[in-house]
Amino acid sequence: MSSTLREASKDTLQAKDKTYHYYSLPLAAKSLGDIARLPKSLKVLLENLLRWQDGESVTDEDIQALAGWLKNAHADREIAWRPARVLMQDFTGVPAVVDLAAMREAVKRLGGDTTKVNPLSPVDLVIDHSVTVDHFGDDDAFEENVRLEMERNHERYMFLKWGKQAFSRFSVVPPGTGICHQVNLEYLGKAVWSELQDGEWIAYPDSLVGTDSHTTMINGLGVLGWGVGGIEAEAAMLGQPVSMLIPDVVGFKLTGKLREGITATDLVLTVTQMLRKHGVVGKFVEFYGDGLDSLPLADRATIANMSPEYGATCGFFPIDAITLEYMRLSGRSDDLVELVEAYAKAQGMWRNPGDEPVFTSTLELDMGDVEASLAGPKRPQDRVALGDVPKAFAASAELELNTAQRDRQPVDYTMNGQPYQLPDGAVVIAAITSCTNTSNPSVLMAAGLLAKKAVTLGLKRQPWVKASLAPGSKVVSDYLAQAKLTPYLDELGFNLVGYGCTTCIGNSGPLPEPIETAIKKGDLTVGAVLSGNRNFEGRIHPLVKTNWLASPPLVVAYALAGNMNINLATDPLGYDRKGDPVYLKDIWPSAQEIARAVELVSSDMFRKEYAEVFEGTEEWKSIQVESSDTYGWQSDSTYIRLSPFFDEMQAQPAPVKDIHGARILAMLGDSVTTDHISPAGSIKPDSPAGRYLQNHGVERKDFNSYGSRRGNHEVMMRGTFANIRIRNEMLPGVEGGMTRHLPGTEAMSIYDAAMLYQQEKTPLAVIAGKEYGSGSSRDWAAKGPRLLGIRVVIAESFERIHRSNLIGMGILPLEFPQGVTRKTLGLTGEEVIDIADLQNLRPGATIPVTLTRADGSKETVPCRCRIDTATELTYYQNDGILHYVIRNMLN
Repeated sequence: MSSTLREASKDTLQAKDKTYHYYSLPLAAKSLGDIARLPKSLKVLLENLLRWQDGESVTDEDIQALAGWLKNAHADREIAWRPARVLMQDFTGVPAVVDLAAMREAVKRLGGDTTKVNPLSPVDLVIDHSVTVDHFGDDDAFEENVRLEMERNHERYMFLKWGKQAFSRFSVVPPGTGICHQVNLEYLGKAVWSELQDGEWIAYPDSLVGTDSHTTMINGLGVLGWGVGGIEAEAAMLGQPVSMLIPDVVGFKLTGKLREGITATDLVLTVTQMLRKHGVVGKFVEFYGDGLDSLPLADRATIANMSPEYGATCGFFPIDAITLEYMRLSGRSDDLVELVEAYAKAQGMWRNPGDEPVFTSTLELDMGDVEASLAGPKRPQDRVALGDVPKAFAASAELELNTAQRDRQPVDYTMNGQPYQLPDGAVVIAAITSCTNTSNPSVLMAAGLLAKKAVTLGLKRQPWVKASLAPGSKVVSDYLAQAKLTPYLDELGFNLVGYGCTTCIGNSGPLPEPIETAIKKGDLTVGAVLSGNRNFEGRIHPLVKTNWLASPPLVVAYALAGNMNINLATDPLGYDRKGDPVYLKDIWPSAQEIARAVELVSSDMFRKEYAEVFEGTEEWKSIQVESSDTYGWQSDSTYIRLSPFFDEMQAQPAPVKDIHGARILAMLGDSVTTDHISPAGSIKPDSPAGRYLQNHGVERKDFNSYGSRRGNHEVMMRGTFANIRIRNEMLPGVEGGMTRHLPGTEAMSIYDAAMLYQQEKTPLAVIAGKEYGSGSSRDWAAKGPRLLGIRVVIAESFERIHRSNLIGMGILPLEFPQGVTRKTLGLTGEEVIDIADLQNLRPGATIPVTLTRADGSKETVPCRCRIDTATELTYYQNDGILHYVIRNMLN
């Protein structure tokens, strides 16, 4: 193969009377061999390698290996992928900008050029994670929540504004605009990117990494992208390629059509359950089949959004006529739409009817078999048919009690002068929220139409239900208003509370005080129903033990019923003005009604709302910042502090130290999420983080959330493993972030124990089960453990992003051998761990881990090193990815 394949493959195409240069896969195939049946997601990767071929980071062999994937539908090779851009939200974006500012300080201290710490590719940060549902159920809710958001987060927003002026190619979408993934889908995403290079317009696929796991939503638009930790995103924006193994690709064939009354939410919960069962961690999923011919792009985006929940790196939908139709609807220019079509067809990236690419494995679903569903009570993959929800709720409630005896009596309470009874199983939160569903006009119109029918019949929301509507973009409000459905949603308490993530990320806000008191008094097991993508325990609200994912119309229905024990498939939701029972089928809108409402959505709505997307409100515009290259750190700040990660860094890395005499800080079970490791929600006053804030003069009402405090390492290290539902097996029967300081027996907070170990210079370890680190792409779930002194995590398996984050922070991820677990080994947490010869570590190698038990006996367990690539090993040897990037800048 020619060493100048990159140049040999350069070609031109015409779109809208304009000439574009591009790196042609058909031309490359003359040297590589036939690649026509390569999955289209891998064609995007192949073009990326071709365009970036430099003989060093991308070689002939890399390109050949990817093209040769077809032989076995698998390839064992590490490649360097360079996404076109980076997407951020504020919870992950603030600590990322803190890191960039701290990197400038480190480069300055070590004698380097601080201006080198600058994004080399476009970065869009969308402020969407900070709005909380403090006010709800009235017309003033939106304005009040925005006012509180600006008050609480003024310092954070001032910091982001500083970042906007300090860093090049860095833009900020102000608060109150929408959710980052929906803004990305409706506005930022281009499908095909073009830029002027040396006087030539170069066209190439749009692609990205994002600091939020649901970045995958953009794959519904045919844009390859996925979530990474903030530290990996920072490296990517500073020019470091994303190191990855060429992935296996699972083909998911969709056939048929959804039946009347079945929603895209029901479909995605079914797909999630199937793919979790199949096993797709670390793999791409690509959708194909004739079912795509009738699957709207909004439905595709809903399915792509939940890739983290089914475990895949991404869920990719190739570009086709439906993609172009959506781009026109969402206000993209005719020039761009024509370029996307011409480029995709020229590159063989266009989906044609009957396409059957080669896949590593396949699944198939006839969409006509999908049934009305929820997922819960604690995991998104645990789909439950609508009629089985009461049974699933009862089973989870009994499990909570560890007994089959359950006789919780309703609790009397008074609210607004009226007496009520709060039943066990009450739905206390009903939230239409999240990018997953609020980007989808069909399910939102369905919710509005259902609300209209309910109000017409005289149905009301149950008084204990906290209802809210938080769309992912302002366009949603426009089309609900155009369809004249807003008043009916308002009547049932689904007033607009903000444009942001809200309940889905734990910003549900407080429940009314009488409700909270009644739950505690009766020790009631209550529920939340939300149109989100995550329902992990402790995430939505500390007092809500069961959380259920559902479509927006079902969210409204559960607000009417008010109880998880009611079977919505057979029981009445309520009673009309005559006292006659009203069933779900009586108010569920027909497909024709929904279609007529969706026809009201117009491209003018998108153009109007996105015309000034970077402008913001007057409050945002009034925030003033000083112009400077380095940040003026405030010693008394409780939001933004100079992170300590580079304090002792030298220009050259020190040799990796072996791990001797490590103590186990926590021994955890299966499916421990990044939310368990580093919660995003409310801060308890009696927690280490709460005490820190109070000691620094912060009143309880101003605590805000862990997510909003991620620019302050002092709060975040105290919040590590502070989830109220986490269970450390070293303390059986105890919930919350507690452990023992060994060899003692006293129970104490994980933070306090870690600080005692640090005084003793004792390294720490975490032991866990399967799927450790699932959930959000939360870099503080690796940063926090690093600051606590954790050197190694030994688990049965890891989720992709978290494993990468651990390495990025210099923490060693190891996997138990197949069939070996903490239980088969009989671990108690009292063992001492030794791991030697780390200077000679190799990717994927077997590492002997020596366990010394409390009685002095020893056992060696051969664990697998989950540093998977040579690049990851380099990061680990540099004590983390950002240390490596700084050293590169200095050299």
